[in-house]
Amino acid sequence: MTFFKKWNNITGWAVFFTAFVTYLLTMERTASFWDCGEFIAAAFKLQVPHPPGAPFFLLVGRLFSLLAFGDVTRVAYWVNMVSVVSSAFTILFLFWTITLLVRKLIGNPEQEVSKPDAIIVILSGVTGALAYAWSDSFWFSAAEAEVYGLSSFFTAIVIWAVFKWEQTKDAATANRWLILIAYLIGISIGVHLLNLVTIPALALIYYYKKYPKPTVKGRIMAFCGGLVVLAIINSGIIPGLPDLAGKFEIFFVNALGLPYNFGIAFFVILFLGTLSWAIRHAHKKEKVLLNTALLSLVFVLIGYSSYMMVLVRSEYNPPINENNPSDVLRFVSYLKREQYESRPLLYGPSFTSKPVTQEHGAPVYRKKDGKYVIIDYRPVYGYEPGSNILFPRMYSAQPGHPQLYQQMTGLAEGQQPTMRHNLAYLFGHQIGHMYWRYFLWNFVGRESDQEGAGTVLPWQVPSQFPSSITNNKGHNNFFMLPLLLGLAGLLWMYRKRRDDLVVLTLMFVLTGVGLVIYLNSPPTEPRERDYIYVGSFYIFCIWIGFGVMAVAGFLQKAVKKATLRTTLTVAASLSVPLIMVAKGWDNHDRSNRYHSVDFARNLLNSCAPNAILFTGGDNDTFPLWYLQEVEGVRTDVRVCVQTFLGLDWYIEQLKRKTNKSEPLPLSLDMDDYAMGKNDFVPFYEVPSVKSGINLKEYLELVNQENKAIQVPLTSGDMTSILPSSTLFLPVDAEKVKSMNIIKSALLPMLSDSMSWNIGTKDLYKSDLVMLDIIATNNWKRPVYFSSTMGATHNLGLQEYMQLEGYTYRLLPVRVQGASDGYVNAEIMYDNMMKKMKWRSLNDPNVYYDDTYRGSPVATARISFLRLAGQLIAENDLKKAREVVNTAMTVMPDDTIPFDQFSVGFLGMLFDLGEDKKALDSARTMALRSDENLSWIQKNGGVRNRDVNVDLYILQTIVQECKRAKQEAAAQQYDAIFRKHLLAFNMYTAGN
Repeated sequence: MTFFKKWNNITGWAVFFTAFVTYLLTMERTASFWDCGEFIAAAFKLQVPHPPGAPFFLLVGRLFSLLAFGDVTRVAYWVNMVSVVSSAFTILFLFWTITLLVRKLIGNPEQEVSKPDAIIVILSGVTGALAYAWSDSFWFSAAEAEVYGLSSFFTAIVIWAVFKWEQTKDAATANRWLILIAYLIGISIGVHLLNLVTIPALALIYYYKKYPKPTVKGRIMAFCGGLVVLAIINSGIIPGLPDLAGKFEIFFVNALGLPYNFGIAFFVILFLGTLSWAIRHAHKKEKVLLNTALLSLVFVLIGYSSYMMVLVRSEYNPPINENNPSDVLRFVSYLKREQYESRPLLYGPSFTSKPVTQEHGAPVYRKKDGKYVIIDYRPVYGYEPGSNILFPRMYSAQPGHPQLYQQMTGLAEGQQPTMRHNLAYLFGHQIGHMYWRYFLWNFVGRESDQEGAGTVLPWQVPSQFPSSITNNKGHNNFFMLPLLLGLAGLLWMYRKRRDDLVVLTLMFVLTGVGLVIYLNSPPTEPRERDYIYVGSFYIFCIWIGFGVMAVAGFLQKAVKKATLRTTLTVAASLSVPLIMVAKGWDNHDRSNRYHSVDFARNLLNSCAPNAILFTGGDNDTFPLWYLQEVEGVRTDVRVCVQTFLGLDWYIEQLKRKTNKSEPLPLSLDMDDYAMGKNDFVPFYEVPSVKSGINLKEYLELVNQENKAIQVPLTSGDMTSILPSSTLFLPVDAEKVKSMNIIKSALLPMLSDSMSWNIGTKDLYKSDLVMLDIIATNNWKRPVYFSSTMGATHNLGLQEYMQLEGYTYRLLPVRVQGASDGYVNAEIMYDNMMKKMKWRSLNDPNVYYDDTYRGSPVATARISFLRLAGQLIAENDLKKAREVVNTAMTVMPDDTIPFDQFSVGFLGMLFDLGEDKKALDSARTMALRSDENLSWIQKNGGVRNRDVNVDLYILQTIVQECKRAKQEAAAQQYDAIFRKHLLAFNMYTAGN
């Protein structure tokens, strides 16, 4: 073994070990927020997560979960380890890819690499690989159970394998490399589809090897050929083959009268037989290229076959079975992600376009009586003439998005965007804010971890920022060193190896700006999306590796002494990844962080036994799924996801027993909840029931499809309407009283009917399902609404809501004026002070990012505020003091900075005689708000949310100090408040 090969292998594994230890030490020990809880639960029991699924990731996760050896509290740890291991292997293959490419640049075969050159080559690999290992976005995904770590591994190994194939001289061996690459691509489909976008660029490597004298036309043709391969896999294989199988199935079952699955079996036999014959024919005729291509197709399909798990497991109806892809027709819909909104790419409507026609698109089939029957059609909308435009960048049907488009582009109400507006939005928001900002986070610096945070430039010293930013662990300044080294490597590669530069540049563009154009992101996202673009960051880190060559080349001319030159090269190169790890460790160390699971546990423990709990999506639901499906916590509670309630497959699941939860009560048949039926229930007031309608009778009319409550749609179909804004529900008062579920003080308010105003807005199927459950349940099971959902989702029932922790319980008792529910202090105190956990929230060494400081902490603080306020109102000051002190102890300012909710505790502290604690807290918050507002004003960037929050904090501090007769403090903070109020032109006479 040569010196280079030996040390290339040793150093590669050393880099792997370094990355592995980094991710192991900083990994989350339990299920973090967003999709992780869902993926861990789905992996543990091999269930079906959101489309298009990640079956190979789940299979690997299941194997890792077995290492918990029956300890369900360790399952999340081991599924997280999938990302740790795969991410460390990504760094290993990145290292070997860089050394392989740099060795090509030197121009010597492996056996002739001199020791000085070998050291530079290996140093290049170490620098580029560790820069990626410690880059912000990749490191984040490496520490949790998300698909992006394993997806990056397949991207890395495929790129490395293609370059290895390029250097293989023996034709037969080279063809085996191609088949291996095809197999890896096939497996990657079962992880994430983003890997496929590198195929067009990799096709150029094939072209360069086969045609030593490349031309511009040849490069274009090779790139287009790669696009064809991408299209074949992405459209022809992934959804195309199941779609074709579905057509066979429908024909054999509906036309020929054969049993279910006969058409699929025939298609599989026909397809595999044809493919086998073609491979044998190519082998006999010695058509090597055709034979290799067909074998590659076979291995892509073998890798893709991990999706069989989705069909098999869905058939068994596991608790998590999103879209229920249990037959080939539903499976195709699952793969195509048809439940999500699609946005036009090259030609189509904008956000101002109004649909004027609706036609039937592709039919939707369901099994019934031995046939496949059409239950609905995918709608195809026609828009006003002239409203479709080329390259539409601004299209979204989500509420609030049109107003944001107008704000970003300066469009007036109703004004249609032009190409100029489209391009301004593309370059300003989609590329500038949603890609370039993320790129700079990784290679220049990040202002903070707050959503929407900008970039820190080298000359921006800490004194230029307020303490809320400099004390934020996400505040990282890399002094632009990674960017400069990467640009130096790019220029060096341009001078030395332009063909490889073309390949890498195409991969960089396709995995960066190319994805920006393809995804066509809306004006706002639920969270930062930097993890999408890690492929382009991967390529840039290859250029960082080449930057070492540029540094070495410069120093070779500038420094004569070899020892000093080598020392300076090593120091200059390794300083880049070392500054990245030094700055980034504190905001990537997620060990000893447990509040995602504690938050879900607290939500479940806010419910009485056998409860029905309505929640929102993602962070409201996925941690609950994890706790119930993995750790077996409170499986008596049926979690009902509001965002899924309008989908027929989910309603079917609600009607089945799940774990310890019995089927939910629903009066309407599944035919009433089928796709296309009652999706939209418009409000259309009928004079005869204007004063109100009995909810149970109304549901019966819907079930009967009674013409009295139906109107025609533009499509010609009939739909039920909501005929009154007032609903009432009969109540068996004596039976409810015997249940002992109503506080004695509220019993006088119990009557034989509850009546409420649901409003004049149109209803959707999800609202209809919620009303059906409430009406049919008859108070047999406790019904709760998560407090994180907001008042817009509780159907106007606020005055019938009782706050018992993190949840509101629906009771047939109306408390007039309780617009945000009534607090049952007795139950809520017991839940919050005895059943809830806030592990490590008071540990300043544990890192809590913007997600944790957002809704979870806000929910906790608001709940403590509501409870303490009620206890003070009931004159139970001892318990109130205990609640306030607990709130400020478990979530102190040095760990979770006091926010606009924390300021509510000031008045309570004054009321409880805790003047010093109140004044200390007031000073902390007031000075921080003063800093924030001064910084925003100085930099000329008015961030409305930050301004309003800090002004509100100052105003509340002034009011509470005045109320507590703390005149000196009130005057001091009032001066600060008025100074900033005037500065932001918000001061009005009389304030």
